[in-house]
Amino acid sequence: MVKDIEKLLNRANKLYNAMQYKKAAKIFSSLGNSYVNIGKFGTAKDCFFNAAKSYLEIEKFFQSIDSLRNAGGTSLFNNNFIEAFDFYKTALDYIPNLKNSSDRYYNFLLFSCLSYLCLLIKGRQKEGLNLVKKFKNYVDDTYFKENNLVRLVKNLTIAINDNKIKYLEKIEHDFQKFNFREPEKILAKKVLVLAKTHNLLKTNLSLDKEVYTTNELITLTLEINTKPLLDISDYVFYNYQINELIITKIGINISDNFTTQEKPVLPIILKPKQIHKLLFKIKPHFQIEKPFIGPILLTCELDGELIFYHTTPQQLTPNLISPPPSLDISIKNLRPPLIDKTFPLEILIENKSEGEALDLNVEVTFPDEMKVMRGTLKKQIYSIKPNEDMKWEINLKPLEAGDYTIKIDTTFKDPDSNQIAETKEFPFSIKL
Repeated sequence: MVKDIEKLLNRANKLYNAMQYKKAAKIFSSLGNSYVNIGKFGTAKDCFFNAAKSYLEIEKFFQSIDSLRNAGGTSLFNNNFIEAFDFYKTALDYIPNLKNSSDRYYNFLLFSCLSYLCLLIKGRQKEGLNLVKKFKNYVDDTYFKENNLVRLVKNLTIAINDNKIKYLEKIEHDFQKFNFREPEKILAKKVLVLAKTHNLLKTNLSLDKEVYTTNELITLTLEINTKPLLDISDYVFYNYQINELIITKIGINISDNFTTQEKPVLPIILKPKQIHKLLFKIKPHFQIEKPFIGPILLTCELDGELIFYHTTPQQLTPNLISPPPSLDISIKNLRPPLIDKTFPLEILIENKSEGEALDLNVEVTFPDEMKVMRGTLKKQIYSIKPNEDMKWEINLKPLEAGDYTIKIDTTFKDPDSNQIAETKEFPFSIKL
């Protein structure tokens, strides 16, 4: 049987080369069906396409368009959706040649709808919608509004964009009204699987803490619940078994004061029946009035062939505060301290933290054995910003040898007006 088919294919090619297009078209068309029956979809596609070219040579536009539809169908059998789209788009170019207006209206909507389905299944829904809108201008308004295929596109769009699963149920109820051929039914059901996955997939964003300072990393958790996908695999109407959900891209929307430090390694393969947790690390840099994290956009594939985009419904607002300031205090004698000899002591206060210290009050206490000769023991400073410092000198005269303690008390406020008090003691020795 295969040898007989191959002989006919050879004959059809010879007829085409001899410009006997009518005979060649009939044989190519018949061979296309024969190759489909034995599962040789690639060869079947070539036969249908050659039939379309043959019919086009003799200006049999209706038959040429139908052959292109069959060629697209064989591409669908091979899950080559973009190749099918190319055939359908080509058919749209020849529809204006049809003499009967009803034929033109029907085919404009049929092929624009099939193109939309092929593009949607590869994540190009917007492009598909624009194509349908374009050819709306070639169709009578009443015919367009009442057409079942237009309702199909409309219901799919609402179901996906507005996350309303009841519109998918409407499509299932009206499925037989679309008059699809077998491969087109498979395409449409795969699109429904994709749309239902988009509707049923549950995601949730959460943070590890309620309050963060600007020098802390924020841990963001994206929880993905794939358990609802089992309902799709169990639904006989779809006849589709979901084996894995693959995340190929992750886009995270964050305010300008954040950067993403860590993301999950891609691709991520998720199995149904599970709850998966993906971790992100977000670095704050400064405060703004309304910081936000999310939503997250996931580019997903079902079993490596059906592409869709899922956006998490949440946008989180982290409670971000300035880090509490801390001051480093040190003392330094600028000359050796000797009994009955005046020497200068330097006090250095440094802000090496990321927070500003405000309304700073400093008081120094010396032992009685160290007499203050010059300088103030109290300081009031409006603020010390991060990476700033201040210093001053006090002249002292030691009266007795021994080991003593110098005490420095500080009080200041952080940028949120919280009071901070610190006491530091420094050992100090006076020798003879």
